[in-house]
Amino acid sequence: MRKITADAIRAFNGCRNFKRDNTEVIRFDDERRTELRLHGNLIAVMDKTGLNISNAGWATVTTKERLNGFSQVGIYQTDYIWYLNGEEWGGEWVNMNEWAEKHGARISNHELNYG
Repeated sequence: MRKITADAIRAFNGCRNFKRDNTEVIRFDDERRTELRLHGNLIAVMDKTGLNISNAGWATVTTKERLNGFSQVGIYQTDYIWYLNGEEWGGEWVNMNEWAEKHGARISNHELNYG
């Protein structure tokens, strides 16, 4: 994992603002929401529903690498098709708790760190 990804995910999980190069984490205190953006495109959101991810229409190596920084996410590609935690995925928005329930794997909830 690249250092920028590790730093961004650490900031995201800690609900701290972060900006380096093409990657940004934005914390919204009033909404108890944290966002991860790549080149300005929203690719991950943590809110009261849990972790939600998307490739924002960009099936790139960098998008995949940033999303794979989350412990709940395992994305790989075969013959131009993306797979999320072993299931074919088109990059649309998914809630990782719902995805795990639908596909038989349970992941732990992540609580926002707004203490």
